[in-house]
Amino acid sequence: MDMSSSLGRAEVLRVVEAVAQEKGISTDEVLEAMEQAYQTAARRTYGAEHEIVAEIDRRTGEHRLYRELEVADPVEDYNRQIGLEDAQMRNPAAQVGDHILDPLPPIDLGRIAAQSAKQVIVQRVREAERERQYNEYKDRIGEVVVGEVKRVEHGNVLVDLGRAEAIVRRDDLIPRELFRPKDRVRAYLYDVRHELRGPQIFISRTHPGFMERLFDQEVPEIYDGIIEIKACARDPGSRAKIAVISKDSGIDPVGACVGMRGSRVQAVVQELGGEKVDIIPWSPDPATFVVNALAPAEVSKVVLDPDAKRIEVIVPDQQQHIAIGRRGQNVRLASQLTGWDIDIVSDTDDRERRQREFRELTEMFMDALNVEEVIAQLLVTEGFASIQHVAFTETEELAGVEGFDEEIAEALKERAQAYLDEVEQNLRAEAAELGIAEDLLGYDGLQLATIVELGRKDIKSLEDLADLAADEFIELVPDAGLDGDDAGAVIMDARVRLGWIEAPEPEPADEELVEAEGGSDHR
Repeated sequence: MDMSSSLGRAEVLRVVEAVAQEKGISTDEVLEAMEQAYQTAARRTYGAEHEIVAEIDRRTGEHRLYRELEVADPVEDYNRQIGLEDAQMRNPAAQVGDHILDPLPPIDLGRIAAQSAKQVIVQRVREAERERQYNEYKDRIGEVVVGEVKRVEHGNVLVDLGRAEAIVRRDDLIPRELFRPKDRVRAYLYDVRHELRGPQIFISRTHPGFMERLFDQEVPEIYDGIIEIKACARDPGSRAKIAVISKDSGIDPVGACVGMRGSRVQAVVQELGGEKVDIIPWSPDPATFVVNALAPAEVSKVVLDPDAKRIEVIVPDQQQHIAIGRRGQNVRLASQLTGWDIDIVSDTDDRERRQREFRELTEMFMDALNVEEVIAQLLVTEGFASIQHVAFTETEELAGVEGFDEEIAEALKERAQAYLDEVEQNLRAEAAELGIAEDLLGYDGLQLATIVELGRKDIKSLEDLADLAADEFIELVPDAGLDGDDAGAVIMDARVRLGWIEAPEPEPADEELVEAEGGSDHR
């Protein structure tokens, strides 16, 4: 490959254009690769100690070689530098630090040099092609792409997308789905990674986004933005749930997605290999959304715990197996769709549990307050669930319970307070017996009962507490009601008090931020 003589200048440009068009890259990238190859070959001819620059004229295809020299005074390296006087003879405006290009005679590439130059060009063109592929497909993440199966390796399917190759990993294939070479594949592009061997493009037929994009293609109202897909959950090849909402009150989002005689949803089901699709109306109210998501099961009642993002759903006994679904599929998909942990409880189990809790609370009030069963039951019926609740409730509120008066209310409060005082005395006595240090006893971040429980587990000082990890702390006192964040905060506070670490800077309040930005006019 002798670039100076084997190809005419105009022919060089034609070859460059052909390569650029074939590889989907710009002609400049091909010309830069050729320049680098010519430069590499020239450096072998003139010596690696020289700074060689190669140029190919973009209009004529003419090759030029130069030696780049830095203007210096004095000159230390005659291979890479030129004196100020000599430089100014060539360019009167030259100054120290400037660079001058000294023309070199063109070289005639030998067979070995030509082969090396060809390798450089091929490598540079390949790198440019890979970069083009990466830039093209990284911006298409979230789209459905269509390609042809090239081959199947170890359960993974390699797909030709036309200008790049993608992979459908075994986990991204719908169960029992088989592909052979030349088969057409439609899949969801979810990741593009920049790796040394080129961009790795990953596509999937099990990703929830694949079903969303299929509905986007089949339902014009979704494409136009009238109907919005809010959430999607799939058990690939078996069942899926999709939550939709309409921005136009006159359009039923579920009906629009189902289509005339189910034509729209059936097109999606067919593409997904017969996967059953439940279309759910989305609701901003979590309870309503969960009830919708559990369809076709009927729901009697729901109890929400927003802090834990958990919801208990009570269903009729005969509906329990429907709500749970085969192998727990229905409740699992509903949980994925809504983002809430869902507990399914039958009416019978719920009734038995409430009766058991009622009995336990009644017995607790009878023993702690030394009252008759009727009074204890009245307290439970009115929602009192602890001795502390009774002790710290206002007398007027307690006297408002049916069958109570102020005298009974005062007596109950006194007995509750006396019980709590006795419990505290017993806890303090046990703390002294266990040898719990004063710095832990005086720590206001924990209740006394929790501190005594720690003492029973041989955590008897603030230093012992500070030395714990959050998960250890939770395991030691599971009844304290602490989560990972709470436990971590207690341990960090203990370390600050002991001087092991510095207290974190408090975040500025909103008003302080406003003042720092220049006044209070923009509050």
